Amino acid sequence: MNATPEKPAAAKKAVVKKATAAAEQGPAKKTAAGKTAPAKKAPAKKSTAKKATAKAPAKKAPAKKAPAKTAAGKAPAKKAPARKPESRVAMVRRARRINRELAELYPYAHPELDFTNPFELLVATVLSAQTTDLRVNQTTPRLFAVCPTPEDMAAMPPEKLEELIRPTGFFRAKTKSLIGLSAALRDRFGGEVPGRLEDLVTLPGVGRKTANVVLGNAFGVPGITVDTHFGRLARRFGWTTAEDAEKVEADVAGIFPKSEWTMLSHRVVFHGRRVCHSRKPACGACAIAPLCPAYGEGETDPEKARKLLKYELGGQPGQRLKPPADYPGRPAPPMAPPVAAS
Repeated sequence: MNATPEKPAAAKKAVVKKATAAAEQGPAKKTAAGKTAPAKKAPAKKSTAKKATAKAPAKKAPAKKAPAKTAAGKAPAKKAPARKPESRVAMVRRARRINRELAELYPYAHPELDFTNPFELLVATVLSAQTTDLRVNQTTPRLFAVCPTPEDMAAMPPEKLEELIRPTGFFRAKTKSLIGLSAALRDRFGGEVPGRLEDLVTLPGVGRKTANVVLGNAFGVPGITVDTHFGRLARRFGWTTAEDAEKVEADVAGIFPKSEWTMLSHRVVFHGRRVCHSRKPACGACAIAPLCPAYGEGETDPEKARKLLKYELGGQPGQRLKPPADYPGRPAPPMAPPVAAS
């Protein structure tokens, strides 16, 4: 036999290295088929540990957020619970108490149009639309000096009548109404102003508001005058939610006895013009603030609110040139004469 040739030295070294590496790694695990399974890499264990660590915080319950703080560093106060709905009985009692309080505040309440007879009051009320009672009172002296009766006014040339009432605004439409109602009084009522609502509202330019003013103040027939001031305050006081004047009139009429209707109208209108203004009510100077559901819509600071008062409460002239004897304020000045063109 021939002897087996010896392997080169380099090959022997490689075999030794592989055996040493296998000894250091330990015996490999066998699979069910008896084959050796590849060893797991160590880095995979580290990755699994990191994932478990990342998921751990999710198991904790989320912390409750603290309430947001204001600029002063304090948590905002909780909102007050809503008021319980007011019963009908409670509203009526409160409304009638407001009327009594207003009667004490304005014992001198009166219509703020100058007049000496029913015809003058009717004409002045028609002219008061879309203007102030003061402007009407400054305009009517010249008007009634020229045409004191329905017959005189019906015969007045429209152009001349327009010039006489121009300061009150909308003078063309008002001229048409005045001539029309004057002719109707002359032709249908013998030149006299009728004392019934049904008759008054048939006159040109006369609606329920104007009719109630005339009936209540010239004939002593109770009526509720729903002008812009009365409607605004009736809603603020919670007497009605209606915007339509006739609906407001019906709602308020169901709260107060008929004997109070005319004076109630004067008191509410007085308060609306002097204290409870449209844009900025003087809540802080209002005598009936504790009874008003709308308190806070206007200025509540007493000093600032007092500066908002008007007419006699604010130390200023009223709207009438010839006010009643018991009026505590100053009469309004007559209209200034027009400046002559140079």
